[in-house]
Amino acid sequence: MSGGETDTAHTPDDDTDTPSPSKVRRAAQAWMRKRESLAAHRSLDLSYRIVIGVLGSAVLALGIVAIPYPGPGWLIVFAGLGILASEFGWAHRLLGFVRGRYDRFMGWFAQQSFMVRGAGALATGAVVVLTLWVLGTFGLVGSWVGVDYTWLDSPL
Repeated sequence: MSGGETDTAHTPDDDTDTPSPSKVRRAAQAWMRKRESLAAHRSLDLSYRIVIGVLGSAVLALGIVAIPYPGPGWLIVFAGLGILASEFGWAHRLLGFVRGRYDRFMGWFAQQSFMVRGAGALATGAVVVLTLWVLGTFGLVGSWVGVDYTWLDSPL
C-alpha cells in the first residue's frame, strides 16, 4: 500500500447503498396505515378531518397574530399550514406558495441596506409597543411601580 491508504475489509453489514428505514420513516409508515384504516370508515374520516381542520386553523390564526412580533410567528404559520396540508390539498398548495414568497422576501430583505433593515426593525418595534399599549400593559406595569399617567392606560 502506498502512503495514506489503509486496508479496510468490506463486510455485508456496512453496505451503505441500502440504508435501513429510520425510526421516523417507520413511524410515518405506521401512521399512514392507521390513517388508511380511518379513511375506510366514513364517519371517522370526517371526524378526523374536522379535528385537523379546527386544530390547523387555530395554529394558523395564532401564527398570523404572532407575525409582527419578535419570535416564531412565521414558524407557527408554517406549522398551521403543515397541519392543514396533511389533509387538504388546497393547504398543501398554499403552503408551497407561502414558503416560496417568504424565502424570496427574506432573500430580498437580507440584501437591503442597513437603513431599510433598520426601518423594518423600527416598524416591528412600533407594532409591539402599540400592541402592548392597546392591551393595557403599560398602565398595569405603571400602577405596580406607582406611575399613574392617563396616557399609559389602554384606549379600550
